[in-house]
Amino acid sequence: MAAPKMSVGKPTTDRLPCNTTSFQKKSRSKLVSIPGTRPSIQNGQLIVSTGVTSLDYVIGGGLAVGTLLLIEEDRYDSYSRMLLKYFLAEGVVCGHELYVASALDHPNDILQELPAPILDDIASPKAVEDQAKSCDPESQDAMKIAWRYQHLPKVQVNTALASSSRFGHYYDVSKTMDPEICQAARCHGFYLPEHSTAVTSPTATTPGQSPMPETYSSLLNNLQEVIHREGFDGSVPQTKSRNILRIGLHSLGSALWDDDLCCRENPSHGHALTTFLYGLRAMLRSSLSVAVVTVPSHLIQNRALMGNITRLCDTAIALESFRGSERETNPLYKDYHGLLDVRQLPYLNCLVCDLPDNKDLAFKLKRKQFTIERLHLPPDLSETVSRVSRGELTETAMVGSSGCGSGSTGNRHLDF
Repeated sequence: MAAPKMSVGKPTTDRLPCNTTSFQKKSRSKLVSIPGTRPSIQNGQLIVSTGVTSLDYVIGGGLAVGTLLLIEEDRYDSYSRMLLKYFLAEGVVCGHELYVASALDHPNDILQELPAPILDDIASPKAVEDQAKSCDPESQDAMKIAWRYQHLPKVQVNTALASSSRFGHYYDVSKTMDPEICQAARCHGFYLPEHSTAVTSPTATTPGQSPMPETYSSLLNNLQEVIHREGFDGSVPQTKSRNILRIGLHSLGSALWDDDLCCRENPSHGHALTTFLYGLRAMLRSSLSVAVVTVPSHLIQNRALMGNITRLCDTAIALESFRGSERETNPLYKDYHGLLDVRQLPYLNCLVCDLPDNKDLAFKLKRKQFTIERLHLPPDLSETVSRVSRGELTETAMVGSSGCGSGSTGNRHLDF
């Protein structure tokens, strides 16, 4: 009996071509490319600069987008206000939008006091024109240089803000920013006296309740309106490139904001500022924005409430100025103007935060720059201590010479 023949036809399923494969390479998700930002090397979060490069290094590289920085003001609100101006000036140079809220000074006055950038590649049209005139050989005497460099081509001057894509800039606090650069920046302002007509007095509440004052409610609603209208929360499809909103809130918690947090040990609206910070952080988390808030912590009598305010912020630093204190005349701190304390650092995409390697930090205001450095004490402690020690050594030498019988020369120092 013959065996059945097997059919040698085409297979029922088509074979894959030899040049295809089922393996797919996993690609990393691309971060949003925005001028003035970069991904953090620690957690991959998109960060921006505070305007002070030394402060960026202390807090882990910069401020993460969607976070809140708390600055505890110094006693005279001079250096904390300067840090706020640095933060806003960095936003102007990078092309970010600004939101400035204040109850004392008008936002336009704050913008007029921003420090001027000192980089060569950030040039206004006037500066570029002056530079072109200085390079013209007809306008000045020909400079004598080596013969081998006479026929080299001249460098072209770029009139655009070429450094807007850089991360971190340097500023000159002795000069103000060019008005042309400030006018080119887009700024949203909130001046409390202008909104006071819409702010009504808080209604009477029973003891134990601490509603948020109308001043904070008005500020929070105005800020939410700006974020939604400009599309920073992603609700409106943006036809242009994405941008960052830098929010600067000056001196929250003071009496100017209709808050008695700094006036009483047990304020009637003790949870007003914490409630505002809850709402602010919720908006920051869902938008391309970053905020800096200054609080007069030295006026807040209830330290427990101040601790709650600090814990509600992502990053918190405190400034202690030497002005008006005994440390101002102390030779130990003659090279510094105050101390800086890092209260809190954020936990972003990680279980632990990157703590600074040295907690003894001090700041000083040079002729043109504000810098943060490690606190280094002089080797001899101070000149006064050295003089006192020298006098004590002389007296000890006189007593020792009479006891050891070294002769009549009692003013000589003993060498052991």
